[in-house]
Amino acid sequence: MNFKNYIPTKVIFGRGSLNNLHKETLPGKKALIVITSGRSVIDNGYLARLQKELDISGCQYVVYNKITNNPTLDEVTNGAEIARQQECDFVIGLGGGSPIDASKSIAIMATNEGNYWDYMVKGTGKRKPVTQKPLSIVAITTTAGTGTETDPWTVISNESTKEKFGYGIEGTFPVLAIVDPELMLSVPKDYTMYQGFDALFHSLEGYLANIATPISDLYAIKAIELVGKYLPLAIENGNDIEARENMALANTLSGMVESTSGCISEHAIEHVLSGEYKNLPHGAGLIMVSLAYYTKIAEKGLSDKRLINMAKALGYENASVPMDFVKALKDLQIKCGADNLKMSDYGVDKNCLKEFASLAKIQSPGSFALDPCDLTVKDVEDIFVSSYK
Repeated sequence: MNFKNYIPTKVIFGRGSLNNLHKETLPGKKALIVITSGRSVIDNGYLARLQKELDISGCQYVVYNKITNNPTLDEVTNGAEIARQQECDFVIGLGGGSPIDASKSIAIMATNEGNYWDYMVKGTGKRKPVTQKPLSIVAITTTAGTGTETDPWTVISNESTKEKFGYGIEGTFPVLAIVDPELMLSVPKDYTMYQGFDALFHSLEGYLANIATPISDLYAIKAIELVGKYLPLAIENGNDIEARENMALANTLSGMVESTSGCISEHAIEHVLSGEYKNLPHGAGLIMVSLAYYTKIAEKGLSDKRLINMAKALGYENASVPMDFVKALKDLQIKCGADNLKMSDYGVDKNCLKEFASLAKIQSPGSFALDPCDLTVKDVEDIFVSSYK
C-alpha cells in the first residue's frame, strides 16, 4: 500500500469553460500559443476565443503554428527559439495531444541549452538532466485522447533516427488545464475514434502496470467504463454533447492514470510503427495491435483478475475468464467501426515486423519493465504478425 499521488494541475472542466479563462491567474505575462499547422482551431474559432480571453487578461501572446500530428524534434527546437526571441514567459498548448505535448517540450528547451534529444532517456538520447525550470504550461484540449492535460508526458519523434519516445519531468505538468467538451464537437469521426481508443489504452495499460496503485486503479476503471459506454455514441453523433462530455472526462482521467501509474509495452510497440510511418495516427496503430497484444497478456496467465475487471468495466458484466476482455475489446472496436484498420493501408512493410519487434525492446526497455509479465522479442514479433493485415 505504498504509493505516491501527485497531480499538480488545476483542472477547469465543463461546457463553456474556455470562456472563463480570463478569470484564472495566468502563470505569466506573454504566452507562446502552440497549435498545429492545420486549420481546425482557427476555422472553428477556438484560437480567436483564446486570444480574446488573453486580451481581457491583459496578456500578450505569439502564435506558433508549425506542429504536425506526430510532433518532431525540429518543431520543438524552432518553437523554443521563438519563445526565447519573443521573451515568452509561459506556453499554451491549444489542440489535441500533438500541440500540448509539443508545448511541454518547447517549455523545456526555452530555458535549457543544447538539443532536446540530449535530455531524452531512451534510445539515442544522452540522458542529460534538465537543470533549469521549464516555462509554465497551460493546456487547452480540443480532443478526448491522450490525457496530456493532466500528466507530464510529451511524445516527440526524431526524424533523423526514426525514434519516437515519451519524456517528462515534474516541471512539465501543466499548471492549468481547460477541458471544455464544446471544443470537441468539431472532431471528425475517424479522429474521435483514434483519440478515444488512445485514452482507453492509457487506462488499460495503467491498470495492468506493475506500478499501479489503488489511486490509479480508481481513475483507470472509471475511464474504461466511460469509454466503453460513450465512445460509440460520440462516433455515431459528434454533436452529442453528453457523449463528448463523458469522453472528455475519460480523457482527463486517463491522464491522471498516466500520472499515477504508467503505460506498458503496448505503447512502446506502437511507437515503433508511427515513428517509422508518420502518416499512421497513433490511436489507429494502437487499435491495430491491441487484440493480439491483450491476447498475449492473457496467455501469460499473470493478470487474470485484472483482465476480468477490465472486461466488466467495458460492459461484460458476467466476465469470468481473461479472454472475455479480448472479446469485449473486439466488440467495442466493431461498434466503433475500428475493426477493419490495416497496417498495409499505411505502407507498413510486413518484412520489417521482426526488426520492429527488436527495436521496440531495445528502444523502450522501461515500458517493458512495467509489464505485468515478461514479453520476449518473439512475443512482440508474434503480436506484430498476428496484427498485420
